[in-house]
Amino acid sequence: MKIDKILNNNVVITENSQKQELVVMGKGLAFQKKVGQSIDESKVEKTFVLQNTGISEKLMHLLKDTSEKYLDIASEILSYAQSKLPYKLDEYLYVALTDHISFAITRYRNGIHLKNSLLYEIRKYYKAEFEIGLKAVEFIEEETGIHLDEDEAASIALHLVNSQISGENMELAVKVTDMVNNILNIVKYHFQMDLDENSINYERFLTHLRYFSIRFIRKEKMEDTVDDFLHDQIREKYAPAYQCTKKITLYLENKFDWHLSKDEEIYLTVHIHRVTHRQKNG
Repeated sequence: MKIDKILNNNVVITENSQKQELVVMGKGLAFQKKVGQSIDESKVEKTFVLQNTGISEKLMHLLKDTSEKYLDIASEILSYAQSKLPYKLDEYLYVALTDHISFAITRYRNGIHLKNSLLYEIRKYYKAEFEIGLKAVEFIEEETGIHLDEDEAASIALHLVNSQISGENMELAVKVTDMVNNILNIVKYHFQMDLDENSINYERFLTHLRYFSIRFIRKEKMEDTVDDFLHDQIREKYAPAYQCTKKITLYLENKFDWHLSKDEEIYLTVHIHRVTHRQKNG
């Protein structure tokens, strides 16, 4: 194998016999080496394949300021995730997860803890991805000695979910975007207002809608776990938002033959109330 690109002293890009681009890692692998020279295969500790040639450029920029240890951890997480999930993960996750792990550890060392406002929803809606996130923080602790909490596990789970609508999966991305835009328009017309796209409530609502749409496309049915009393409370307390939810329900039934569960109605109603009520009163 010959060196095609040098990312740092310990990480290089090369090709295998099938002309697939490889990231090859090993201590001192590229020390005093130049592009075109042969790789000392006895120093190779880890190798993984890149199908997308553009990813290596992003990794090269990232690893200028980031330890390759985090790339190694990201690779371990993704290998584990791919063995557990039924869908293919986008290769950009090598970059996104490496960057996320580096940033999370830097924040931890600086005593900065960020709560994940979607923790409950991620744990409830994306159980498989969240379990992988929990395993990921175990990998991180094994390699660094740093114990990250469930908020970071949830953030890693979000990266896995997001991977489904990135990269080459344009058809899925278009379907998700179309559904999200139509639901947003229903909310805007129902309340006769423009939503503040810079607000945190809007971001939360958009994130919820995005995952909401992915669940439909993945044909994941959410079972009812709430009782009628709570459903009735939400319906009465947030009446305008619930009326909007019913319009969205009608849209989904007519266009997609998708019937929402009571749980989905409740969460959608609460998000709609939050994004519209606070804006009116903010």
